[in-house]
Amino acid sequence: MSDFFIHSTRCFLNGSFKEATLYIKGNRIERIFEGEKRLDSVTFTSYGNKIMMPGIIDAHVHINEPGRTLWEGFDSATKAAAVGGITTLIEMPLNASPVTSTLPAFKQKKVATKGKLHVNCGFYGGIVPHNTEDIEDLLRFGAFGIKGFLSHSGIDEFPKVDKKVLSTIAPILKKYDVPLLLHCELEDTDVPEVVDTKSYQEYLASRPQRWEQNAIDLAIEVQKEFDIKVHVVHLSASDAIDKLIQRKLETRKLTVETCPHYVYFNAEEIPDASPIYKCAPPIRGKENNLLLLKGIQTGLIDFIGSDHSPAPPDVKQLESGDFFKAWGGISGLQFSLPVMNTKCFKEAIALEKLIPLLTENPAKFLGLENKKGFLKEGFDADIVVWDDNEIFELKEELIQHRHKPTPYLNHKLKGVVKATFVNGNLVFSESEIIATNKGELLERNNKKPYNHN
Repeated sequence: MSDFFIHSTRCFLNGSFKEATLYIKGNRIERIFEGEKRLDSVTFTSYGNKIMMPGIIDAHVHINEPGRTLWEGFDSATKAAAVGGITTLIEMPLNASPVTSTLPAFKQKKVATKGKLHVNCGFYGGIVPHNTEDIEDLLRFGAFGIKGFLSHSGIDEFPKVDKKVLSTIAPILKKYDVPLLLHCELEDTDVPEVVDTKSYQEYLASRPQRWEQNAIDLAIEVQKEFDIKVHVVHLSASDAIDKLIQRKLETRKLTVETCPHYVYFNAEEIPDASPIYKCAPPIRGKENNLLLLKGIQTGLIDFIGSDHSPAPPDVKQLESGDFFKAWGGISGLQFSLPVMNTKCFKEAIALEKLIPLLTENPAKFLGLENKKGFLKEGFDADIVVWDDNEIFELKEELIQHRHKPTPYLNHKLKGVVKATFVNGNLVFSESEIIATNKGELLERNNKKPYNHN
């Protein structure tokens, strides 16, 4: 299918739904026609009133290859992405072994993708206390940003960093105009003693909103002092919203994401002995999560990332039920679209508000807005077609992730992906993956320092 038409009465163009026909030639959108367009010599497919929109860009994914492929890998993760309407994902630097904090590790990860990319994929580099000299090489070889933890990452190979380390690399980040992504929790010892390791409320109390607030204060301080791009990953604490709003009014260089699980689930409904829900920062209370949804409506939240962080059942402590021993991470890459559609429908948040948070906004964040994230002539033909009204029950047989446990299991979700096109190739259609290895390895254009003049 190198030359074809696809049509919908609800094509998402320039922020609204319109009837249109896309002419796909090779891997690009060659032309966009208003209404229905046919030519006898060109294959035509109409998707009726199903939504046709840019492929989802998930800018926060943990795939864990090489080294921890038992947890996940490029083959299973990118298949799950395609089934979920995701056409581009950017992978985080930890959980692989070696972690992506040096140029040799970065190159090793690229090699590991060979023959396994069913959607497009790029990488972040990582900052740890001992690799400040490696950051420029990571950027020159295509890293989309540099990720650091202000608290323990969960693995000893990726230690936390402090302001001194961030200050050392800030001039390099400014030179290349790439974002610093921060896991914003600053730990302290002023937390309750743990009595019951199976209690979710005790786990929640062990990582208070204060930790996020204090870390976000530091993130804003670094952003302001060095005038660099700083990105707050997976915001869960509503108490930090006012400070974020204030700084975002002053600069465009501070961005914020949240995740589907932080608005879909709430602490009041999480049962004890169920570490399938464990993540860090934790899923907080219902009122908190409603404030995050308000942040989506008001524009505080720049985009949605899945923070897909899978692990085998034994690592998640599913049998023991111990929240404090379990790996912290939510498996949900495949379900971001229906989860967010379900929640936004319930809260009366319009699709016109949601879709950019999954498409154009992450494209802008990643510097891909000149070829991805929009349905425009000349752009890459990364497209998803989905039925926003169809309801399905999530069963194990639908899951493409390497491991099936997920907190979304058995939930009824609203929104079913019908077709996913990657670089002009139909890779998923009507519940079946029909083409593989159509994704491309992406690099940010960081080869030349940014000219600030």
